[in-house]
Amino acid sequence: VFSQFGWVQSYGSRCVKPPILFGDISRPRPMTVEWITYAQSLTSKPVKGMLTGPVTILNWSFVRDDQPRSVSCKQLALAMRDEVLDLEKAGVRVIQIDEAALREGLPLRKAQWNEYLDWAVEAFRITANGVEDGTQIHTHMCYSEFNDIIAAIAGMDADVITIECSRSDMELLDAFDHFNYPNEIGPGVYDIHSPNIPTQEHMEQLMKKAAERIPAGRLWVNPDCGLKTRQWSEVIPALTNMVAAAKSLRAAAV
Repeated sequence: VFSQFGWVQSYGSRCVKPPILFGDISRPRPMTVEWITYAQSLTSKPVKGMLTGPVTILNWSFVRDDQPRSVSCKQLALAMRDEVLDLEKAGVRVIQIDEAALREGLPLRKAQWNEYLDWAVEAFRITANGVEDGTQIHTHMCYSEFNDIIAAIAGMDADVITIECSRSDMELLDAFDHFNYPNEIGPGVYDIHSPNIPTQEHMEQLMKKAAERIPAGRLWVNPDCGLKTRQWSEVIPALTNMVAAAKSLRAAAV
């Protein structure tokens, strides 16, 4: 359920009303299939399904305290798994399961980190489990220090992880210097929290820095995060420049 007045500050002037998880969790019907099907009907290009992952839902909710958080998280994972499979049945072949708050849930005592990460990674894998080999699973993480949890991130086994990197000038990719991350990575090149419209040249420079750490064949070009805080007058030229940067880099790599 959602409260009427339980506002919590998210960041800046933006507030949210976190859900209250008061009992066992189930999904009586699809939540996003209608909208994603409509979006796909407007284009012949693949449209990515977008879901919030079970760990992030848990960490951004008021959670019942009469059972372990790991149990509530697994219930969320099973419910979200049904949504993932329904998206796949509807023809969606790229599905993103956001885990923006994975690191947020780490216990204060480092001795308890492994236990948390074990059930958090398991919950993500349950959510993504069951899709066909041809369905691509993405995940996304907001600004985080990845060095001390990089093995857990790899254990999630998402085909692609996108991370916020533009404001750090790609320094967040330092975590991948000494860890052979096996899958594909999309470091953000467009800071969506700023009204600034990055130039094609600037985004190309960022991707060249990323390519110093990640093989170009495993790099994706994408914004830092979702675009809901931006106006169309900002989004369209920024994404136009981003696509031009990607095409330019591909042409140079041939």
